[in-house]
This record gives sequence, C-alpha cells and structure tokens, in this order.
Amino acid sequence: MQCGFAMLCAGSVRQKNVKNIMLKNILDACGGALGYWAIGFGVAYESGTFIGTSGGRFFLNDYTNYIDFFFQFTFAATAATIVAGTVAERCKMVAYLCYSIFLTAFVYPVVVHAIWSSDGFLSAFNPDPVRGVGMIDFAGSGVVHMTGGATALVAAIVLGPRIGRFYDEDGNPLDKPHTFPAHSVALQVLGTFILWFGWYGFNPGSTLAISPAGYGDVAALCAVTTTLSAAAGAVSAMFTDTILGYIAEGEAEYDLTMCMNGCLGGLVGITAGCSVVEPWAAVIIGLISGMVYVFSSKLLVLLKIDDAVDAIPVHFFNGMWGCIATGLFASPRHTVLAYGATNCGLFYSNGNLLVNEILGIGFIILWIGGVMTPFFIGLNV
Repeated sequence: MQCGFAMLCAGSVRQKNVKNIMLKNILDACGGALGYWAIGFGVAYESGTFIGTSGGRFFLNDYTNYIDFFFQFTFAATAATIVAGTVAERCKMVAYLCYSIFLTAFVYPVVVHAIWSSDGFLSAFNPDPVRGVGMIDFAGSGVVHMTGGATALVAAIVLGPRIGRFYDEDGNPLDKPHTFPAHSVALQVLGTFILWFGWYGFNPGSTLAISPAGYGDVAALCAVTTTLSAAAGAVSAMFTDTILGYIAEGEAEYDLTMCMNGCLGGLVGITAGCSVVEPWAAVIIGLISGMVYVFSSKLLVLLKIDDAVDAIPVHFFNGMWGCIATGLFASPRHTVLAYGATNCGLFYSNGNLLVNEILGIGFIILWIGGVMTPFFIGLNV
C-alpha cells in the first residue's frame, strides 16, 4: 500500500516536487512504525473506556503476537499517508514528520479503540454492543480512510492552496482555477494498480484467520465484493465526468484521472461492508462511490480547497459513503457469519446499524476536527 501511494503521489505532482513527496511517503512508514510501536498500539487495543491505558502492547513490552502488531501498523501507516498527497508541494518536512507520528501514536488509535477494540463504545466486538450490533466497519472505511481523509481536509484548509491554483502571486483570485499537469500518467496508473492489489491484503486479510470454519468464506466474499466495487467505481466516475463535460461543453472526453480515482473511491466505499454485503450490492456501492468522488471533487474546487491528488474526495467522502452503505446493504446471512449479529442493514432489518454507522461518522469528524485543527494551526504558526 505504501508503494502504491508513493507511485500515485509521484505521478500526480510536478516533476520538481517528486523527490520531496517520495521522502514524505518514506517518513510516513518510518514515523508510523515508531509512533504505533511506542504508544499507538497500546492506546488502540489495551483495556480502557476511551483509550487503552496500560498493558504489554505499549512498546511491545510484554506482547509477543508480533504479526498482530505488524498487520495493525499497516493500517495506521495507511491512514497517515493519505495526507501526503493532499498537502503535496507546500508542507515542510519537519512539520510533516511531527504530524505523522502524532496521528499514528494517538489520534488514529483513539478511533481504532472506539470502533475496533472490544472496549470501544461503538465496537461490534463489545460484549454488549450499542443497539445490539455496534458499528460495522470491517476493514476501515471510517476508521482508516475517513480518519486520514478528515485529517487531510483540515490540513488543506489550514495550509491553504498552492500558489497559482486559485490565486495569483499577489493573492488575486483567478478567473478559472489552474490545473497543474501530472508529472507521469504511467506512475499514476501503476500506483492505482498497486493499491488495488494491496486492498486484497486489507479487506480479505481483515478476517485475521483462514482455517477456522467459515473464515475462508468471509475472506472469499471480501475479495469478490472488493473487485466488483472497484470496477464499478472506475466506470461510474469516468462516465459521470464525461456526461457532465458533454452537458457543459458539448464534447465527450474520457478522463483517466477520474477513472483511476473512481476505482480507488470504489475500494474505499466497499471497505466497511466487504464482508457483509451481497455481490450485487457491491456493484451498487461502487457505482455510487464513483459519483460521490466526482461531485465531491468538484465541491472542493468550488470551495477553493486545494487537494493535489484528490485524496479527500476518495478517502473522506467515500469513507462516509462506505459506512452509510454498510448500514443500508448489510445482509442477514453475511452479517451473522462475520459478526454473529442479527441486526443488519436497513433494507433487510431495522435501522439500528445505520444509526450506529452515522454515530461513528459523527464521532470521527468531531474527534479529528477537534484535535487536528489546533495541531495544524500550531505547526503553521
């Protein structure tokens, strides 16, 4: 996944900034590893009401399930590296390293504790889950992608746009936003395919086992739904953008960037519910994910928020949609197999799961906004 993000970022920025963005991607992995090893892993999974407070996971002092740490670290590093592309070409290196460590050591683990830890107040793994089901976010549409996307949104607003994007060097608004050409389309496509492949480690891999009865079936379903949603998202985003362009300008143009990011949006959109939705529902989720990406990307331009690689539309907005989609489409037979829960999506059962998904979305937005806003303002002073 880190390699995929690195290639995607390298292809999306101008050539003069490639070396800088590559170093930031490496620092994400390095800072994330150290921060999550020292504090983050314990905060996420040790016992405690709001955060884990004490136990062997801190500094791996008395915890020998090393594969557990390694797998969870990859999620933390992914949440951190989402921001790299958004703030590309305008963020100082030291500030970026500080942010990377802070996010993986504390901010992200608090979200993990709330939604994935057995002590979490929204967790589906809590012995007494809220509304009988908790929040289902199987591989992190909310926990990973919304967290990274919301952080990217805060960072983009605090840092402001790149010179020449919406305003000239004197601060005067441009008549039309300027689009900086991508450095390498080949690297963008390579990064997209690497990320798509890496998603099979995240989504099917989040079963955390394969040999117990039923686990293989869950992993197989995850692989199928992940594939279908990614494909549908790519097609949906490209043709939605083509239709809008044709209506506005009278010419049909097929945008490769829209296709690539629509694919990634479909992957983000299915991540929460990949283990509990039917294949046909994955196609619908992907189709809507593509449209969510296109319209949210245009919304950011309208609001003059500069996102160099469109990470906010892909991860934040489609992360929200992924959580909501799970609350709508989670089917009874898959929910029972993956979670042992009888409350499922609104289209099959009551609205308990959907309410929990919305609560989770609200918690992530409030937590990230409340913590990362003063943090980035302080770094920017």
